[in-house]
Amino acid sequence: MLIRTGRDGLTHPQSSEITPLGIYQQRRDLIRWMAGGAAGAGLASWASRQALAQAARPGKLAALSATKSAVPGAMTMEKLTDYKDASTYNNYYEFGTDKADPAQYAHTLKTQPWTVEVDGLVKKPAKYAIEDLVKLSAQEERVYRMRCVEGWSMVIPWVGYSMAKLIAMVEPLGNAKYVEFHTLADRKTMPGVGSSVLDWPYVEGLRMDEAMHPLTLLAFGMYGEVLPNQNGAPVRLVSPWKYGFKSAKSLVRIRFTEAPPRTAWNKAAANEYGFFSNVNPNVDHPRWSQATERRIGEDGLFAKKRKTLMFNGYEAQVGQLYAGMDLKKFY
Repeated sequence: MLIRTGRDGLTHPQSSEITPLGIYQQRRDLIRWMAGGAAGAGLASWASRQALAQAARPGKLAALSATKSAVPGAMTMEKLTDYKDASTYNNYYEFGTDKADPAQYAHTLKTQPWTVEVDGLVKKPAKYAIEDLVKLSAQEERVYRMRCVEGWSMVIPWVGYSMAKLIAMVEPLGNAKYVEFHTLADRKTMPGVGSSVLDWPYVEGLRMDEAMHPLTLLAFGMYGEVLPNQNGAPVRLVSPWKYGFKSAKSLVRIRFTEAPPRTAWNKAAANEYGFFSNVNPNVDHPRWSQATERRIGEDGLFAKKRKTLMFNGYEAQVGQLYAGMDLKKFY
């Protein structure tokens, strides 16, 4: 069993200290130079990378080297959302309900030390220190469309590896049908946890075949760097064909179950937030249409809306998971 390491004292900067990534390509060149050209070299310790990045590039977060993913559908060629927009317009209710709250308040989140417990219906339960979880598999860069239920979208380059890699490590039992994700709920560092807006901790879930799908990502970074606190540091789920609230942030537990988990938003409003929550332009939210969306950073409220794509544009990759299902009933 992997055990927690005792490094602490590391913090992420506040949003005011994060600058846009206009020199993204130059940074990647620097990473390759520092690695001495050794492709696939092992990751340095999380703490060492954090310290190096802060010293070399003030205001930036620690770099994560990664290769471009070969998973079909994982590398859209659409224009990236600007880093500043992606890191300052967020839903993360543990830090407040306004889109700007996470960037303002998430600096209080302590991501070192950090462990993720994997348990439930598995042969090999384990508790992973974040440093060990990062190194379980080679990191990939994936550019995913992300769609929020309120009608806005982004295109973000994530860094991580397929959730299926971790699932294979713990060996689920035959009766494990679902994967349940628990996020941190710490009143000391997360001011929103004191509210009654949701039942804490935030819980999300996927059916086993959804969790095993190659597009489902366990993400440790974005834009080539470790995750900012407000985007779900130090590790989060990314399921790009579903509405954004399904991609749980700041994971502390992954549990394998036989029954569908009761998820946070489904408990709060089952008529508005179904368990599957696949992006579907044909199923409206009770209070607004889901047929169109607005890309963040593109001319604001005056931008022409885009037509929402079935499964957020990943129908060719994931549509078979729902063959024969009534997607208006199982929304």
